[in-house]
Amino acid sequence: MTLDPVHVDGIADLATEVKTAVDETDQTELAERAFAEFLDPLYDSDGSVVLDPLGEHGKHKVPIADIALTDAPFPTQHGLDAGTINPTTFKNGLVIDVSQAAMAAVPSDVDLHRARSIVMTVHTNDTAASFDETDWRMVDEGYARRRILRAPRVDRHEQVVVHALALYLAESEHALQQSDVVEDLLVLDGPIYPTGLLKWVERDPELERLIIEREEFTDVIANYLDLVETFVERDIPLAGFVKNSASKALTRELRRAVGAPWVNDQDFFRRVLERPDENGDPKTDTLTFTGWYRSRAGTDGVLADGTIELDKQRELDDEDYEVTFFVIYDPRDDLIYRVEAPYVFTRERERREALTTQFLGAVARERGPPLAVGKADELARIDRQGKATIRRRIEHTFETGQQTDYNDKRWGPAERMDL
Repeated sequence: MTLDPVHVDGIADLATEVKTAVDETDQTELAERAFAEFLDPLYDSDGSVVLDPLGEHGKHKVPIADIALTDAPFPTQHGLDAGTINPTTFKNGLVIDVSQAAMAAVPSDVDLHRARSIVMTVHTNDTAASFDETDWRMVDEGYARRRILRAPRVDRHEQVVVHALALYLAESEHALQQSDVVEDLLVLDGPIYPTGLLKWVERDPELERLIIEREEFTDVIANYLDLVETFVERDIPLAGFVKNSASKALTRELRRAVGAPWVNDQDFFRRVLERPDENGDPKTDTLTFTGWYRSRAGTDGVLADGTIELDKQRELDDEDYEVTFFVIYDPRDDLIYRVEAPYVFTRERERREALTTQFLGAVARERGPPLAVGKADELARIDRQGKATIRRRIEHTFETGQQTDYNDKRWGPAERMDL
């Protein structure tokens, strides 16, 4: 039953009352002040620097039409992404996720696009259960490889664990496997490090112990450091294009200083970078963007602060692995994008400027992620029909069904989960 019109009007009246208590002009002015006064650098409660500019601190703008026509500093680009079927619990007690990773090239490379790394992660509390956990096996005439990984036993968070292991193992292994084909620039679809794992340190003691103590997780994290070292050795930049960031690391620190009202960092940067016209509508003829920052805030600092000890000898200085980023605002869709790269690739001004130009031009032309990232997303994505087919095949193999509840009957199978 839908709401009656009288109830809809009542809800709108409630919203009106809330609106009078929230002054957007004040929020914008506060964001401007916070950006100008507290990010150069930003300190945490202990007085440690968690964010500092690389070069001049400030914000900039560029006409969309002009930057779209600018020659790309990196003539060829490769993008990489991984998709999953999402964690699925079966009646026999198994919790499974399957991930496939793919790399795309611009200009296109058909053989590269066919290549896949596929990981099935399995969780079971049945101590008698055993299955073949051999290393990678080649399939599809050598274009694809796959493996099974048994997840550590946990009493809760089973779905989170199998999802993270499948996703990040497939992504990192495929990036390392295909690294030799990259000539100018590799862009990951998402952060440069496995943020979904690293935030476990702040999330729950049981998950924190897993990521610190179990080699299944430390090996995956070590893969990403290996990836940085591989591209440093080849003198080819590695970057990440973050389309949806839920990070609150900066706003948490700013809240102490200015009482930050923003939901997250993305909302803060939107307030800083938007350019309204005289009517309050956004000007859509320019991209606005920040300078580059070196960050140790939130999950950005986890790999640098010694929280996680890896059975791996780092080949670079610790600071070389630190996260650096800059932020782009596209007013055409009112969207914020965050571009990341390890500090080793952004230390020098010339390369920072080249990466800035590269990503500004890509966003201007594509009105979204760079073309290589968009292609990788299409290749790696497992659509709704594909997920349903894989799950049915697994059900047939197990001679059992998925575990369901009333919400599945009411709403249909969930295709999203909060990780």
